[in-house]
Amino acid sequence: MKAVVMAGGSGTRLRPMTASMPKPLLPVVNRPIMEHVLRLLKRHGLTETVVTVQFLASLVKNYFGDGEELGMELTYANEEKPLGTAGSVKNAEEALKDDSFLVISGDALTDFDLTELIRFHRERGALVTVCLTRVPNPLEFGITIVDDEGRVERFLEKPTWGQVFSDTVNTGIYVMEPEVFDYVDPDVPVDWSGDVFPRLMKEGRPVYGYVAEGYWEDVGTHESYVKAQADVLEGKVDVEIDGFEISPGVWVAEGAEVHPDATLRGPLYIGDYAKVETGAEIREHTVVGSNVVVKSDAFLHRAVIHDNVYIGPQTNLRGCVVGKNTDVMRAARIEDGAVVGDECLIGEESIIQDTVRVYPFKTIEAGAFVNTSVIWESRGQANLFGARGVTGILNVEITPEVAVRLASAYATTLKKGATVTTARDHSRGARALKRAVISALQASAIDVRDLENVPLPVARQQTARGSAGGIMIRTTPGVPDSVDVMFLDEHGADLSQAGQRKLDRVYARQEFRRAFPGEIGDLRFPASVFDAYTGSVLRAVDTSGVREAGLKVVVDAAHGSASLVLPSLLGKLGVDALTINGGLDEARPTETAEDRAAALVRLGEIVASARAAFGVRFDPVGEQLSIVDERGRVVDDHRALLVMLDLVAAERRSGRVVLPVTTTRIAEQVAAYHGTQVAWTTTSPDDLTRAAAKEATVFGGDGQGGFIVPEFGNVFDAAAAFVRLTGLVARTQLSLSQIDARIPRAHVLRRDIVTPWAVKGMVMRRVVESAEDRRVDTTDGVRVVESDGRWVMVLPDPAEAVTHLWAEGPDDDAARELLDRWSAVVDSAGD
Repeated sequence: MKAVVMAGGSGTRLRPMTASMPKPLLPVVNRPIMEHVLRLLKRHGLTETVVTVQFLASLVKNYFGDGEELGMELTYANEEKPLGTAGSVKNAEEALKDDSFLVISGDALTDFDLTELIRFHRERGALVTVCLTRVPNPLEFGITIVDDEGRVERFLEKPTWGQVFSDTVNTGIYVMEPEVFDYVDPDVPVDWSGDVFPRLMKEGRPVYGYVAEGYWEDVGTHESYVKAQADVLEGKVDVEIDGFEISPGVWVAEGAEVHPDATLRGPLYIGDYAKVETGAEIREHTVVGSNVVVKSDAFLHRAVIHDNVYIGPQTNLRGCVVGKNTDVMRAARIEDGAVVGDECLIGEESIIQDTVRVYPFKTIEAGAFVNTSVIWESRGQANLFGARGVTGILNVEITPEVAVRLASAYATTLKKGATVTTARDHSRGARALKRAVISALQASAIDVRDLENVPLPVARQQTARGSAGGIMIRTTPGVPDSVDVMFLDEHGADLSQAGQRKLDRVYARQEFRRAFPGEIGDLRFPASVFDAYTGSVLRAVDTSGVREAGLKVVVDAAHGSASLVLPSLLGKLGVDALTINGGLDEARPTETAEDRAAALVRLGEIVASARAAFGVRFDPVGEQLSIVDERGRVVDDHRALLVMLDLVAAERRSGRVVLPVTTTRIAEQVAAYHGTQVAWTTTSPDDLTRAAAKEATVFGGDGQGGFIVPEFGNVFDAAAAFVRLTGLVARTQLSLSQIDARIPRAHVLRRDIVTPWAVKGMVMRRVVESAEDRRVDTTDGVRVVESDGRWVMVLPDPAEAVTHLWAEGPDDDAARELLDRWSAVVDSAGD
């Protein structure tokens, strides 16, 4: 006997899950519903099966193929238009006309004994046998009355409660004889229950009903879909679960990684090659699909997660469904009954309320509160560039495919035959992405100079030597699983705002230039890069007096790429240097704030015991510098900026220094004392470096460990800053603690407030209105200055749904009071 699986329905009640996926392919415990149906057929010897398809038919065909993997023979009958339950089977008449056949829905989960159903059919000599079951609520189904012999007496499709005369319903499973096709008109919509069966009964043809025992669930609603997962996990339905039961009710598939400190409370299922990190809690009736990543401290309860989903840290998902290839970012919440479609982005700290439907390919902005369904529009702000290039989670937001598109867009903004310099940090992720970038550049008629693993300042210098631009890929500082794709201009500086917008437009349109075969770009590997860099630094920066001073310094390379230039640099500088942490460590391409603080404490201990003049620590890409004084005390970044400013200004006695507007106004006092002036810039590194390139600039810094040495270049450079600091300390003949002691204390506090994109403009207007008669500076964001000199600055983040606040006062309490007051103003704008 052959079987017919009806898999042509569009599943409108299950949208948005079925907006991009046919209903039979919806996974139940990580296996499509239709696969459970096919396995049931095979179990009862029905291996020759015709599948009727219509909605998204190619997806069904591509998934199941000819059925060989299941040990079955599958053929397909394609409907050009919906033909109804009977019309779709009539469409497959040619394959079914020789013998009895069984019809079953491809989207109902059941474990009925089909062998017994077929036996009943044959014993009764029926033309049609309808498989029936008893349900507590028959309103959504066709109810049926049968006599003592099992003959059907009455049908009623989807009754009201006033019409209910039985709890026995039609399951959509039938055994039929080929003669039934005589009652189905071809190429028009025809239904079994509404059209064919009443006609058969009117003519007295043998139509029987078999009441089956076992499990049956018509997966037609979101509630029944989630219930079906729970029922499988509870063992209420006899289907195969693909995995190992590592403890009662806890199923883990092949290749899945579950951290020992993760909490699992079954019954639950974790799909193949999924990864569950420490601190995550997965509770009852949760299904985690294949290749899903569940980050630390995430909480999932009764959640159904489809394949290739990223669940960020501190997320909370309860009773929801998340479609495949979706990213749920840090601290997001998805409430009970909500459904998120395929390939969506759910931003940080956003909340999706219960029963909300988010359709495929939508973006929910960070911090958004979504209480109505998102069908047509995205509720998000798609920003390609962040503070330092394009940033995202490796292999989640920044994949090789994304890297290729970014590089292709960048190449399209340049002339054919131009040269681009590429570089990376020492992480494996950056190495893999850079290879994708190089291929895309060459395929777009761009020649490539690949520096491989170098410090960021070296990449900038080499880019400025004849390249049209550059691309540097590094691990995002402090975020080990994230990467920055940084785009440089012909001077080695970060790409300008105008350049970013141009690249953004090309990327959005996907209008990439492709080279003809004879135009494919060349690939070269420059030699002596590090010697050229250190030679340039030592020629440009004043090192007089260093050898005579006999300084002893401790240098921490932080296992980063700075260690590649330090041997050449220290050998020529003329100091007694103790280098620590000099080897590259691929497993640690960046460091958290806690790691950095602990490393600086250890550096201080070494400096103090070695009686060195000072100690410095490079960041992993050689861009930022941290300082420890001769007593082993860590000089925090804001203080280090003032110390360096004091040293430079005291020696130069003229010129200008460039600082971001968030810097303490103590800097103005220090600069004025030595006869220099402060030029304030925005917080953008691009703006700071442009200002540093102007004539008469003697120093620049960002207060976060980034220092600009204008005599060498106008970008952040830790090696150049170290050489300059060494020369200044040698010539001033003062210790760093003495210099620090003569600078007044600063009291600047910072706070970040989550602000939905939709109210950012309102926030800034509210701040300006609340300033009243106070002095307002709009160099960057809004800076409100009190009459006594205290100030607060409010700045919307350009890439995230966040507003940044800084406040300075005569002491920490005054600064905190100011911060609290203006935080309330920012919060009130979102009410």
